[in-house]
Amino acid sequence: ENDNIPSVSFLKAPYYQTGHTKASDPISEQKFLVDTINKLQNISQWNNTAIVIAYDDTGGWYDHQMPSIVMQSNDPKYDALAGPDGLCGTPDEDDYLDRCGYGGRVPFVIISPWAKVNYIDHQLTDQTSILRFIEDNWDLGRIGDNSFDEKAGQILNMFNFTKGHYAEKLFLNSIDGTIVNKE
Repeated sequence: ENDNIPSVSFLKAPYYQTGHTKASDPISEQKFLVDTINKLQNISQWNNTAIVIAYDDTGGWYDHQMPSIVMQSNDPKYDALAGPDGLCGTPDEDDYLDRCGYGGRVPFVIISPWAKVNYIDHQLTDQTSILRFIEDNWDLGRIGDNSFDEKAGQILNMFNFTKGHYAEKLFLNSIDGTIVNKE
């Protein structure tokens, strides 16, 4: 509200607007997202902003498709991703158990003046792709110790940093999703 934001911020919707099927619905989730995006498009730093919409787990109101398993585990007590046998591949000797992943497919959306318009990227990304982007952008290095940021797909392909490219702002109605105005 004061037009003053840090370089990186993480926002989480109130539980009733998270899109989790037990406590939320698609319209409540839409209201949080649209209201937040509309506000951010009006800040003076918008030309240097990227919004990444990512979900913390499966179980929302979107489709599910099983991605590849990039971290294997074989703990029958906790690894149920592969069905009733509960196993998730054969981990390497240095791998940690109980980190079977990836899980079900979740949406990953980028909204920015620099985002490619109407573009679908088919690279494998996850929540740690955001961390990898931050690490790379600010030259921070990787966390290490088998952290998923080492395996994460990059999100740079979703941007177009070519001079003269600039995606237009798009303001939506937070209740019905219709276009309010377009710049």
